[in-house]
Amino acid sequence: MMFDLPNNDWNNFVTAELVKDYFQSLEKDLILAYQKNSIFPPKELVLRAFELCSLNNLSVVIVGQDPYPQPGHAEGLSFSVKNGTRPPASLKNILIESENHPSQVNPSLVPWAEQGVLLLNRTLTVQKGAPNSHSKLGWQSFTLNCIDYINERKENVVFMLWGSAAIALEKRIDHEKHLVLKSGHPSPLSANRGLWFGNRHFEKANNYLKEKNKKVINWSLPSNTFNREPTLF
Repeated sequence: MMFDLPNNDWNNFVTAELVKDYFQSLEKDLILAYQKNSIFPPKELVLRAFELCSLNNLSVVIVGQDPYPQPGHAEGLSFSVKNGTRPPASLKNILIESENHPSQVNPSLVPWAEQGVLLLNRTLTVQKGAPNSHSKLGWQSFTLNCIDYINERKENVVFMLWGSAAIALEKRIDHEKHLVLKSGHPSPLSANRGLWFGNRHFEKANNYLKEKNKKVINWSLPSNTFNREPTLF
């Protein structure tokens, strides 16, 4: 196995996928890709979303597209970048909507993952400088099966679906068992057309979790104590 397996209750899901034909083909393609090109994230971080957020602890799923294709950005969690990195535009808009000031907090979303937020990209790897370059390799089957697995085995999970690609997953989710929140994508193209800001997804998620007697998520991120930019707004 070329990836580090999650050391938790996701192991049954992941190991069952490993032996399927699509994943065998995916793994062969990825072995070659990592040998020939710069691929993100590093192999040891590809399944990190599952390592940080166990199935038992999971209460929110945030679906992204694929990892950032710039060096030093991707850390195995959708929309998240490593601390010390300037947040990309989509993440900046997510931080604002979640009431975090982009220039005053750490941009890594690891604290969310550790509280039970599965930060899941539809495609878990990408080639340097080429967004969506691995979208046809088989990851989409893996993450679709993951959504089905959560839908069947969990109750009262909040699914945040941002943009058309994520919203396409809505039909896989039992709306009687779970809460589905939909909005435009946090990218500037969508946000500047009024399709992102004010969706109140973070507030709505906590209201639902509270109603279901589940632990709410603290969306506040730690203060950024390095390389602080001037406050622009």
